[in-house]
Amino acid sequence: MVVQASAPGKLFLIGEYAVLDGAPALLSAVDRRVHVSCEPAPDGRWRLTAANLGIDVLDLGADLDIPAGLDAETRRKIAVFEAVRAHSAQALGARLTAQHVTIDSQDFAQDGHKLGLGSSAAVAAALTAALSQASGETLDRAALSTRAIAAHRTAQNGRGSGGDVATAVYGGLISYTRDQTPIPLTWPADLAAYALVTGTGASTPDLVARVADYGARAPEAHRRHIAQLHALADRVIDSLAHTRAFIALAADYFAALCRLDAAANAGIVTAQHFHLAELAAPHGGTFKSSGAGGGDVGLVFTHRGDDEKRLHAALERAGARFVDLAFGAPGLRCETRQSPG
Repeated sequence: MVVQASAPGKLFLIGEYAVLDGAPALLSAVDRRVHVSCEPAPDGRWRLTAANLGIDVLDLGADLDIPAGLDAETRRKIAVFEAVRAHSAQALGARLTAQHVTIDSQDFAQDGHKLGLGSSAAVAAALTAALSQASGETLDRAALSTRAIAAHRTAQNGRGSGGDVATAVYGGLISYTRDQTPIPLTWPADLAAYALVTGTGASTPDLVARVADYGARAPEAHRRHIAQLHALADRVIDSLAHTRAFIALAADYFAALCRLDAAANAGIVTAQHFHLAELAAPHGGTFKSSGAGGGDVGLVFTHRGDDEKRLHAALERAGARFVDLAFGAPGLRCETRQSPG
C-alpha cells in the first residue's frame, strides 16, 4: 500500500514577526501543494526521492541515523525530512518502518525562483501525516499539527512560530497564535488580494535571525517595535468585518514593519516593496510584504469592483509579476492506495 499526502502553501497576511512574541497572525492557505508518498521498503532501507532538491533515490540505510558520508549540502536539503522522521520515530516507536519517500514541491517556485509560500512547512505537515498513516496511527489535526510544528522547529534550529505548518494542516483562512489551536475565519466577500513576485527568494531563518540579533543589541527599541506590531495584529479579526478597515490596517502594519527594518537593517523591506506600495496607494490599495519579507512574494489588498480593476491595470502597466494563486485553499489531505506494483 502507498500513502499519499498533500498540503498547501501559505501566505502570512498580517502578524509577521509579532507572532513570535505571542501575537495572533492572519494566514491563508494557497493552492500550491506539496505532494508526499510513502511506500514500504521491502529491503528495510529508507530511501528518499525529491526531484526539486536534486535528490534521486537517496539510500539512507536501515536505521534512523544519517549516513556518515553524506555531504553538508545534502544534509541541509534533507533537514526537514530528517526532523520529521526523528519526531515520528519518537512518537511511533517500532510501528515506524522503513519507507521509500517521494516529495514533490515543484509548485512552490516560479521561473526557477523560490516564492516563499512555505514549502518546508507543507513538507513537514504532509510527511508527518504520511508516516503516521503508514504506521497505522490515527491522528486528529491538532495532534498532527503539534508534531509537525515541533519537527519543523527542529529543522529551523528552534526558530519559527508554527503558523505556516498550522496553515498547511488546517487550510483556509486562520488566525494563529503560537502553540494554540487556530481559529478558522471567513474571507470577506468584497476583499480582493493578489500575490506579486518581489525578488528571487529570501531565507526566512536568516531574516528572523537578523531581527533577533537586533533584539540582542537594542532590546528596549526592539520591544517597542514588536509592541507596535503586536497591537496592530490584535485588531485583525475585528477588522475583517469592515474591508476598508482591514486594508488600512494592512498599510499600518507594513509601515510598522518598515520602521522595524530601518532600525534592524535586516532586509525585510526592499526597494521593490516601496515601489509597489507607491503604485497601489493612489488606486485605493495597500501593498505589504508577506512573511519574513526580503525577495519572497508580496501582497496587494483592495476592494473588489472598480478599485480592483484600476489597481490591477496600474500594476500590469508597471510590469508587476503576478503569482496565480487562490486564497483559502483546503488543508492537509491524506489517503492510502494500492501500490501499482
